[in-house]
Formats: sequence, C-alpha cells, structure tokens
Amino acid sequence: QVQLVESGGGLVQAGGSLRLSCAASRSILSINTMGWYRQAPGKQRELVASITNSGITNYADSVKGRLTISRDSAKNTVYLQMNNLKPENTGVYYCAADSFYDVCPIPDPNYWGQGTQVTVSS
Repeated sequence: QVQLVESGGGLVQAGGSLRLSCAASRSILSINTMGWYRQAPGKQRELVASITNSGITNYADSVKGRLTISRDSAKNTVYLQMNNLKPENTGVYYCAADSFYDVCPIPDPNYWGQGTQVTVSS
C-alpha cells in the first residue's frame, strides 16, 4: 500500500507560479511511474504530467513549457512546478502512482492522493 499526500495548492493570479508536492508513504523507487492529474469543475479528470523512475517525463500539450514534473527519491516526493498559470489551469490536482509499470505517460494508476485545489484568478 502507498499513501500519497498532496500539498502546495492555493489561490494565485494569472501569470503567477505554484509548486505542488506529493509525499509518498514509502520509497518512490519502488512505486514506478508517478503523475499529476487535474479535474476542472464539471469536467473529467485529465492527465497533466508523468515521470518514470529513470526521470523520463511526459506532458499534456496544453501545459508544455509551463509545467515541470520532478521527483526527489531521497524525500519520497514528486513535485509539479507550475509557472505562468492561466485561469484554465484551475482545478483539483491529484497525485497518482502506478506500481506496476515504469512507462510514460502513466498508464493506469492504482494509488491516488486526496487532491489539492488550485485556483487561478484572471
């Protein structure tokens, strides 16, 4: 079992930045691919970014160049640095992990965090 706990969400003006963190309850080296999803109000959850154990990353086209996913194995934490935020980035951001496959994009998460709210005002 793995518990994932997100933090770092909040309210920010358009053009601003936030860094989300996802702390895992055990070594992320044993978890394989991890990712971040966003669920906007009234919409389905969508994949934003993924990262494998070896550091291979993948991003949704809408966020390329503005969001960066990274992982710190020593801290068992995955980050999502978000720059030049836009109102359409608003939503609940969920951390996810796939303990079976180490490929990008994350194929089928079997662990989820509780989510952290990000609101970007115009």
